[in-house]
This record gives sequence, C-alpha cells and structure tokens, in this order.
Amino acid sequence: MAQAEQQQTEAESAIGGVSLSAVPRRYIWLAGVALVAVVALICIAVWGGRMEFPTTLSTSTDTTGTLTIERTVGKATAEAIDNAVSWVVSTFKWLFDPIADGITFTLNAIEDGLHWLPWPAAVLGMAMLSFAAGGWRLLAFTVVALLFVGFMDLWEPAIDTVALMTVAVIISVALGLPLGVLAARNRFVDGALRPILDGMQTMPSFVYLLPGIFLFGLGKPAGVFATIIYAVPPVIRLTNLGIRQVPADTIEAARAFGSSPLQTLVKVQIPMALPTIMAGINQTIMMALAMVTIASMVAAGGLGDNVLRALQKNQAGNGAIAGLAIVFLAVIIDRLTQSIAQRQERTLSAG
Repeated sequence: MAQAEQQQTEAESAIGGVSLSAVPRRYIWLAGVALVAVVALICIAVWGGRMEFPTTLSTSTDTTGTLTIERTVGKATAEAIDNAVSWVVSTFKWLFDPIADGITFTLNAIEDGLHWLPWPAAVLGMAMLSFAAGGWRLLAFTVVALLFVGFMDLWEPAIDTVALMTVAVIISVALGLPLGVLAARNRFVDGALRPILDGMQTMPSFVYLLPGIFLFGLGKPAGVFATIIYAVPPVIRLTNLGIRQVPADTIEAARAFGSSPLQTLVKVQIPMALPTIMAGINQTIMMALAMVTIASMVAAGGLGDNVLRALQKNQAGNGAIAGLAIVFLAVIIDRLTQSIAQRQERTLSAG
C-alpha cells in the first residue's frame, strides 16, 4: 500500500515524463537562481533600480489644483476597515454596552472588596496561602514583596491591577477551556483555530488596544478586552495538547467499561490532562498580568499608570519601583499556580 502511494506521488510530480525526484537538487537551485536573475535584469532594464510597488489606485487634485492627492491601496484598505468597525460598533451597540457595564461592575466590586480588607489581613492571608502552596521560602518572599508594595505607596494601584487581571483571567479561562476541549476532539476546529492563535500570539501587544478602544472606548473594559485577546491562546493550546496526550489505551479502557464520550472526557481525559491545563492557565495569568500593565495606555488604571507616568516624566526611580512591584506580583502568582499544578501532578501520579 505504501509503495503504491509512493509511486502515485512520483507520477504526480513528473513533468514531461521526467520525475522531479530524479533531477539533482543543485540543478533545481541553479534554475531558481537563474530565474531570479532574469526577472531582476528585466525589471532594472525597464523600471530601473529602487523599483517601488504600484500602490497608487487613483490621483486627484485639490480645489486650487496645486496639491496632488493619491489614493493608495493602504489608504483604501484602512478606510474599509474603519467603515467596518464603525458599522460593527453602531450595529451591535446593544451588545457591547451591557458587556462593558458588566465588566465595570465586576471590577468595581472586586476593587471595593480588596480595598475594604485591611492590609495586615491581606498580607497574612497571602502568607498563609504561600506557605500552604510553597513552604517557608515562598512565604518569606510573599511577605517581603507585599510589604514593599505597601510601603512604596503602591497598594491601591496593585489592587486595581490584580482586579483587572482576575476578571481577564476568569473570562479567558471560561472561553479557553471549552475551545481547547473542542479543538482536541474535532480536527476541523483545531485546524481553524491554529492560524488564529498564531496571529494572536505574534501580533504586537499594543495592537490589541485598538479593538478594545473601538468597541468599548477608553477605560477598564477596553483594557480587559485587550488583555483577554492577548492572554487566552496559551490555555486553549495547552488544553488541546493535554487532552490529546492522554494515552489511547486509557481511553479505550474507559470506553470498554461503558463510559460515554462525555464521561470519558470529564472523568478520564480532563483529570489526566490537568497538569498541562494548569500550565496553560499559569501562562495565561502571566500574560494577563503583562498586558494589564500595557492597558494603562487606554486608561485601564493599575500599576501600569505609575510606569506610564514615570516614562512620560523621565522619572527613573518611580519607574523602577513600579516595575519591581509588577515583578513581585508576577513572581508570587507564578509560584502559587506552579505549586498548585505540581501538587495536582503528584496526586495524579500517586493515584
């Protein structure tokens, strides 16, 4: 069977009765170089060096006839995108306004609760959680880091940052887990999601602020929206990967005992994939914390405002202090989530 497929492939790649696989590779490279050289010489002879792309669609002059205005492909594309965004915003205003109100209400509730809690109780609670998750070293680091944040007068901005990150992570996980499960169980969904996730992970982080501003305007909802787009890919990818890595014989054994597909997913695949899923959630949390800092550019608040003001006023000291506070929060959250994931993995291995 494999030999027949190979023969069919060779037959399909034959041109003029000559198989491409029989042509030495160096001749193929020489032919390619020759083709490039011929095209380059023709273009230089006709248009000269520094040949530009033909981007101009049309030209026009102003009322005085002295200024020439060019309509390029880039301008036409940008105008089309602007018109599409305006149409979406005006058409689906009934949807975006309640979403923005819900995000704002949730953020205000979390911020008010954390601001109301006395800081000694908050530090003690985080210390106990750190000790339970990572032992004395993590406890000591957590206490020192939180006291640093407090004594540097960054407690309230830090709480705002944590609230933004919490809302963004909750929404990201709520969206990412089902999509990851669906991608693991459906090849079409997996193939459709891959290029989308690639684009989301390679696009510069500042670009994510634009759709948030267009859809929600300046403020915290725009920052949360941008953070979700930036932070959701890891949980989708690693959920998909974790479920796909569950041994096939384990799944077959579950089915042999009469488990339905849903029971197999909930009772076998997800528990066995949980360490990988937790790694994805950990990465989502870290990326969300990084993005909510950048989201200060759209008036999202938090520690990012301190960093942004320090940059605008060229205050290296204030920028360094705010940056350290962000780093300390990231380390605490990272160690906590990693400890939880490692404990879950040890429990799974022991079971």
